[in-house]
Amino acid sequence: MADQSPDEGSKQKIDAEATNVEAEEPTEPDTSGGTADTPDAPPESDSERTSEFVALKPVDVPVLKSPRPVTAGPALGARPKDESAESPTPEAEEPAPAPLPPLDLLAELTNTPKPPETPARTITRRFKIWVPIVLLLALVFVIVQAVRPLPTPALKLGADTSSYTFDGRFGLPWPAKGQGAVQVQGSGSLGTFGEQKPVPTASVAKVMTAYVLLKDHPLKKDEAGPTIEVDEKAVREGEAKDESRIEGLTAGAKFSQQDMLKMLMIPSGNNIARLLARWDTGNGDETAFVAKMNEAAKALGMNDTTYTDPSGLDAKTVSTAVDQLKLAEAVMKFDAFRPIVALPNATIKGLPQPINNNNDNLLLAGLSIKGIKTGSNTAAGGALMWAAYKTVGDRTPLILGTMLDQRVDGPDPNGGNSLTLVKENSKKVIAAVRDALTSAVAVRKGQVVGYVDDGLGGRTPLVATRDLKAIGVPGQRLPLRLTDSGKPVPHSAGAGEVVATLTIGTGPDAPTVPVALQKDLREPSFGSKVTRLG
Repeated sequence: MADQSPDEGSKQKIDAEATNVEAEEPTEPDTSGGTADTPDAPPESDSERTSEFVALKPVDVPVLKSPRPVTAGPALGARPKDESAESPTPEAEEPAPAPLPPLDLLAELTNTPKPPETPARTITRRFKIWVPIVLLLALVFVIVQAVRPLPTPALKLGADTSSYTFDGRFGLPWPAKGQGAVQVQGSGSLGTFGEQKPVPTASVAKVMTAYVLLKDHPLKKDEAGPTIEVDEKAVREGEAKDESRIEGLTAGAKFSQQDMLKMLMIPSGNNIARLLARWDTGNGDETAFVAKMNEAAKALGMNDTTYTDPSGLDAKTVSTAVDQLKLAEAVMKFDAFRPIVALPNATIKGLPQPINNNNDNLLLAGLSIKGIKTGSNTAAGGALMWAAYKTVGDRTPLILGTMLDQRVDGPDPNGGNSLTLVKENSKKVIAAVRDALTSAVAVRKGQVVGYVDDGLGGRTPLVATRDLKAIGVPGQRLPLRLTDSGKPVPHSAGAGEVVATLTIGTGPDAPTVPVALQKDLREPSFGSKVTRLG
């Protein structure tokens, strides 16, 4: 027809070709389920015939059991089949397809092939995995650092305020032989001389006897204390020759503890020392008391001292000048002891005559000498423990000294001449120290003396609230130290708040001044907290 469409013409052409094929080829079963030629079937219309699929291949080519649709993609979850491979027979069952990896499965679903692996893609993938983990760890670290307890603030001295040295030079007039030591209470040692080796102490040992007695039976100043009865042994020992003793005692007589201490320290009664040792421990001999003496020496740090008797008569009672200086400092703290050793003489009810101090010429020398104890015998030579005072400015410090192993040339029965020698040598030292002792301003008010270290790099300056005066002799170097003011140093405080104490010298009598913050003390910053390593 003139007005036939191109599609209809094509269909007619295909039908004609199919008719020719049917005429030439034997009839085969229709693979679609019908027959190629059925006599009883009614003739098909043109429209039905043109919509039917007609195989263009030879009819003897095997047909797939389940042909893949032409326009469909690969089956879900199955690998694409190699169409060049021979199809299995209808009787054979295909094996179940293996599951595909996620990326292959995704590629099947999207018809998009798996992207090739490259270094850039590997780095990107690792970056996406590790960055969140690192950020989380960093956040945890910051939180932990921020909430950790702050370090305890520390007090630190400045580099130029660790010590103070008096101007000038000073030398002590030490003797050529023996050993000695001197110190000023609160300022420290002025020096020593001689080899500090243990030597006999003679009656200087009675200072330890008095120390132990007052520790066991304390007395207040001018207090008489308990009564002590004289025993037969003390009476007999009072008649001994060649040793210092209290004579005229009677068994059963009673004296106060204070009077007994006077008889011990002023005329140096050996029999009184032994009596007090027996009374203190309740034993019939002095062994237990001597053990107490050695325990006390150890507690005071007298490491080169050994006591074998309470009087010092035994030559095996030995010590050093440095050790005896430690004892002098300790015993002079007793209020009941100082007035006794400062007496040149005393009258005691019950004794036939007054008692005199072997140290009387020094006590009356005008050098403000106030004791402490002499000692002399053949084994020890001359020994002396002394105490003196000197007012300097508004303070009157105690000067303490010891001198041992002083000996004269030639005969010296019972060390009498050596006792005179040690007193003369000690007097020279005492006079020299008193003349040289001076006062100076070591730290001025408002001077920066150190700082508070917050432990994280922060430093807040500290200043003295008033002048700090020191006492010493020319050339003497005194240490400075910072301590808290009785309570822990705060993490934050305002400027001017007192947070520490500055001390110069040594010992409990050392001068001190309060120390305050020069500016506000603030807690460490957040950055300092986070970045701290310790």
